[in-house]
Amino acid sequence: MQRTHATQAAAEQRARTAATQQRQLIRRNAELAMAAAQQAAADAERQREHRRLYAEARTADAAAANADLRARLSDLDSLLLSTLDVDDHIDLDRFKKPIEVPPFDPGPLGRPTPEPSWQSYAPQEPRGVGKILGGERLHQQQTAQAERAFAQAKAQWAEREERRTRQLALRRRQYEESRKRYEAKLLAYNAEVDRFAAAVANADPASVVEYFAMVLGNSVYPDDFPQHFRLAYLPKKRHLLVEYHLPPVEVIPVVKEYRYDRVRDDLVAVPRDEAEIRRRYTEIISMVALRTVHEIIEADRGGLVAEVLFNGIVDTIDRRTGRFVRPCLVSLRTDRDTFAAIKLRRVDPVACLKHLHAGLSPSPAELEGVPPAVDLDRDAIDSTQEFNVLRDIDERPNLATMDAAEWEQTVADLFGTMGLAMGTAADGRWQATDPRPLFGGPVVVHAVRGRKVDAAATRALGDAVAEAGATKGILVALDGYEPQAHEAGAGRPLELLDGPALLNLLAEHLGVKARIEPDGS
Repeated sequence: MQRTHATQAAAEQRARTAATQQRQLIRRNAELAMAAAQQAAADAERQREHRRLYAEARTADAAAANADLRARLSDLDSLLLSTLDVDDHIDLDRFKKPIEVPPFDPGPLGRPTPEPSWQSYAPQEPRGVGKILGGERLHQQQTAQAERAFAQAKAQWAEREERRTRQLALRRRQYEESRKRYEAKLLAYNAEVDRFAAAVANADPASVVEYFAMVLGNSVYPDDFPQHFRLAYLPKKRHLLVEYHLPPVEVIPVVKEYRYDRVRDDLVAVPRDEAEIRRRYTEIISMVALRTVHEIIEADRGGLVAEVLFNGIVDTIDRRTGRFVRPCLVSLRTDRDTFAAIKLRRVDPVACLKHLHAGLSPSPAELEGVPPAVDLDRDAIDSTQEFNVLRDIDERPNLATMDAAEWEQTVADLFGTMGLAMGTAADGRWQATDPRPLFGGPVVVHAVRGRKVDAAATRALGDAVAEAGATKGILVALDGYEPQAHEAGAGRPLELLDGPALLNLLAEHLGVKARIEPDGS
């Protein structure tokens, strides 16, 4: 009975344990299922948030693209109004440069060293007991030694003063030579400005054409406008003939707006209506014509031009034939008084051209031409000049291709203006002097172009600085440095300038805007 009871008790215990384990397993599975459900819900929420943020980003891309389109259309719509707030007259006197040369600064060489004084060398007179005990003889010996030392110091002082005087005279001569060269250069430049201004005032055809080319070249258009034109001036009739290259129809965006398509996950371009493109293009070429004539009339304060004859042409490809064509889309002939009376701020450009009896293409987008107002090749072939602003506007001196003498003179003028006494160049090298007290002294300047400077050139400059006892070395490398060149100059009193740094210094200290183009283009 006891064994049976024990067996039953054990069986009951095992059943209770199994039941407990089963309940624990069910609870654990339920907890895992709940955690999994919560994780799935969190993942789903994160995915929804990710999709929302992605959709917002793509929508923002569409908004940015549409903002660019609006800005482009705004620039096109304001082609005429944007020039009315600008004074197109060019005051040629503003091109003249003031002749201002820094005064001569001798630096430490302008201050003589104090002459040795005998009082600093004379021994003291013997006194009291010392005078009685043979002090006179000792004093005589000391006096003789002091006289010799004083004479030697005075001779050395005289030698130093003579050397200082020679160096001061040399520096003054170098300054005077540099000043004369600089003043002569400015005087020649200002004289050329005066000559040009006088030629314009006297209605010299070439000078008048160049002046109005400057006026039209100053006009700021969108980057993809050609700004290419030909000018001719007939002084007897006071006619200015203009052949101006108009922009092609492609300057108008063919996209009206961008929309984000969530289903296709793409930015969809909504095309601009063809009728709107044709309308806008007619307005644009009308504004360019009116703007060009306005800038000429406003810039002509001397009354050089009585009548402007304008041909607006376009260089493009005829999409129907695939051939290059150059139709005249706008033809305008107007006198200055009639045009000056028009209030351009309030006009409709197309209606204004019709009021001026201009020839305007009825279908400029289809390249339908009109008879030109003038034939430059027939009526003014001897006085016609062609200008391409985008090609010819950059008349800055090219440091890479200027001749050696002009290159060395440019470098010398720069550092001379910055305070160094440069002296005479020898193959792009100068033994210059910095006249500043305390920080001044000899300076070695090397200028190299046509190749990148390597470590050997940097070490050579360092050796030249040490040999000359200079305080500093300046190396100008127009084409830049090899990587090892800077390492070779580490720890030495060297300053390494590359091409961009030289351009900045020229602009800052000489007012010269130069360029570096090895091919000369």
